[in-house]
Amino acid sequence: MNSLRASWLRAWHGVGAGGDGDTVLQSLLARYAEPHRKYHTQQHLTECLDAFETVKSLPPHPAEVEAALWFHDAIYDVKRNDNEELSAEWAKSALISAGASIEAAHLVSSLVLVTKHAGAPVTTDEHVLIDIDLAILGAAPSRFAEYEHQIREEYGFVPASLFKSKRRSILQSFLNRPRIYSTEQFHNALEQRARQNLLAAIGPLS
Repeated sequence: MNSLRASWLRAWHGVGAGGDGDTVLQSLLARYAEPHRKYHTQQHLTECLDAFETVKSLPPHPAEVEAALWFHDAIYDVKRNDNEELSAEWAKSALISAGASIEAAHLVSSLVLVTKHAGAPVTTDEHVLIDIDLAILGAAPSRFAEYEHQIREEYGFVPASLFKSKRRSILQSFLNRPRIYSTEQFHNALEQRARQNLLAAIGPLS
């Protein structure tokens, strides 16, 4: 918890927000602890923030990237398709209300929207953020298997045949990319294992 709070304060103050933002922090942690979440939990948040620690010198706007990681799954309902939009709006309003600059708040909001994975990342900030969000694909096989199980639990209401079809399509889309990871750091560390994990996961879904 101490490391989470340290990350939060660094990001919060880094974007120019006043105070300690504790009310927002507690609201976010409560969201990540919602019972319907199985993967998009504090475990995922912590893994993302730990990954950020290893590459925090890369993005031109590290505070905004770190803040975006905190908010990127703030709203998560598997039956909605506007989670990122709602999360981005929460980030923007919370930061502006706390005194952050309009520019910083808008950048954090736009970075949260990039985690919708609707298109390829463009800026260095976006490359780092997306590589962190996708680091789970290159996790150790046991953690990757746990991740796949957690995703299935989150979508437990979806019939098996439909889930397998949709999940196979999603995983194959990552495998079809020339590079899964944009930054050299993540590419060198995780690309090969991510492809091995994806191939192993797609097989049983066929």
